[in-house]
Amino acid sequence: MLDADLRSAIHRLHSEGVGVRKIARELHVSRNTVKDIIKQGGQLPMERRNDRVLVDKELLTELYDKCDGWVQRIHELTQERGIEIGYSTLTRLIREYELSKPVRRRCSHVDDVPGAEMQHDTSPYKIKIAGVVTQVTASCLYFRYCKHRYLKFYRPFTRFEMKCFFYEALLHFGYCCGICVIDNTNLAVLRGTGQNAVFNPEMIGFAERFGFSWFAHEKMHSNRKAGEERGFWTVETNFFPGREFSSWEDLNRQAKEWATEIMAKRSQTDFKIIPNEWFLREKPHLKTLPPYVSEPYEEHERQTDQYGYIAFQANYYWVPGTKREVVKVLQYSDRLKIYLSREMLIEYPLPSRGVKNERIKPPNAPKTEIYHRKYTPPIEEEKIRNTVPELGPFLDFALKQLVPAARNRFLRQLITLLSKIPKSLFIQTCDRAFKYKVTDPRTIERIAIHMLRDSMCEIPLLPTETEFEKRETYLEGRLSNPPDLSVYQDLLPLDEEKEPPNE
Repeated sequence: MLDADLRSAIHRLHSEGVGVRKIARELHVSRNTVKDIIKQGGQLPMERRNDRVLVDKELLTELYDKCDGWVQRIHELTQERGIEIGYSTLTRLIREYELSKPVRRRCSHVDDVPGAEMQHDTSPYKIKIAGVVTQVTASCLYFRYCKHRYLKFYRPFTRFEMKCFFYEALLHFGYCCGICVIDNTNLAVLRGTGQNAVFNPEMIGFAERFGFSWFAHEKMHSNRKAGEERGFWTVETNFFPGREFSSWEDLNRQAKEWATEIMAKRSQTDFKIIPNEWFLREKPHLKTLPPYVSEPYEEHERQTDQYGYIAFQANYYWVPGTKREVVKVLQYSDRLKIYLSREMLIEYPLPSRGVKNERIKPPNAPKTEIYHRKYTPPIEEEKIRNTVPELGPFLDFALKQLVPAARNRFLRQLITLLSKIPKSLFIQTCDRAFKYKVTDPRTIERIAIHMLRDSMCEIPLLPTETEFEKRETYLEGRLSNPPDLSVYQDLLPLDEEKEPPNE
C-alpha cells in the first residue's frame, strides 16, 4: 500500500493538470493505481474486515455472562445454536466487544488549582517496632496545590480509624479542600466505581461536617492522585531508612514530625515548591473548618463482671459502683468514656498498642480480691511422675498442648497403657512420642505396638521360681486329705449283677 505522502502527491499533480500516463511514468506507479488514488481523493481507504459470520453483541454478552468467560464453552454453545464461527474469530469478537478485558481509556489532565482538592490513600508496610517485625498501614493526606502532607500509621485501618485520621489531620491544618480524591475503597464507597460510585451515607455525613465531598477516580487511573502515590515512595526512600522505632507512639511521633515539619520546609517538584510557603498562598482559597466538629467515636456495650471490671480490647477497666450493670462504652481515638444511663462514670486513656490482660483502674478505686485457682495436678499425674520419673519433660509438653478438659482423660489412658506393657517399653514409647510431638493416646498406643512388633525394644522376662514344690501354698495342698472314691468303685459290679428283663 502506498504511503499517504505519495498519494497526496499524485492527487496534487492530477489537480494541476498532469496526465495519468506522465504521473505513472515519473513516480513509477501503475496507471490503474493512479486512477484509483484519484478516485479516492488521495486519501487512505478505511477498509474494514467483512466477517463471513457475525455474532450479535447482545447474544455474545449473554453467553459470556452465562459461561463466566470460558470461551471454549461459548464456542460450543454458538455451534449448538447453528452459528458456524471459528474459535479465533470468536475470541477476536469478544475482544472487540470489550467483554473479556475492558479497554484502558485515557484520563484527562487536571491542573493544580488552589483549594480545589486533597488526596488520601493507604499503603501497607512491614517495619520493626521495638525489634519486632510488624504489619502496619500508612495513611496519608495530601494537599495537591501546596504539597502539604499528614502521615500516621495504624495496625488495623477500618472506617473508624479513617474518620479518626481525617479528624486529626484536618484539625492540624485548620483548613480543607473542596473535594477529597480517593480510590474505590469500601471504607467510603458503598457500591460502584469511579463516576458511578455511591458513597456510604455515614462517610457522606462525616465529610459534610468539615465541608468537603468525596471523589473516587476511575479504576486503573491511580495517577489521578499521583501526588499521593509519589508521597509513599518518599516514605519508603526517605522516612524509613536509618530510623528506629521503640513503640507505636514513637513511630507516629516521628511520622508527624517528618511530614509536617521536615518535608514542609523542603523544596519539592521541579518548580521548587516549599509547602509552608505555598500553604500561605492557598489559605484564601481553602475552606475554614467550623468552630466545632464532633470527634468520631464508636459505641459498645459491656457487662460488668463480679469484680467491677469490663473487658475491652484484651484489657479490663474498672467501673465505679457496686452493681453488675450493662454500661455503654464510647471509644475515641485515644481514650474511653464509660456511661450509665447518660451519665459519664469514668474516662480512661487507651493503653499503648500491644498491652494485654491489664487491669486498669484509678488510684482511688477500692481494692478487690481476685481469686485465681491454682493448678493442682490430679492423682493420675502424680502416679505417673512417681512411677516413671523419666517422663517429666513429656508430661509437661503434653499437658501444655491439651485443653484442661482433655488432660485427665489423657493421663488415665497413659496409666492404662502402662498397665498393659512393660515399664521399659512404656518409657521408650513416650520418648518417641515426645520426639515427634505426639499427644494423641491412640497414636501413642500404636507406637508401642509398632515398637513391639519390630523388636525395637527388649522385654525383660518375668522372674519365676523353678522350685515351686517348696512354696507354702503347694505344701498346704500336699498335706490335705485325699478324696474317698470307694463309693464309685462299687457302682460297676452292682450294675452287672442285674438280670435282664423278661421278654
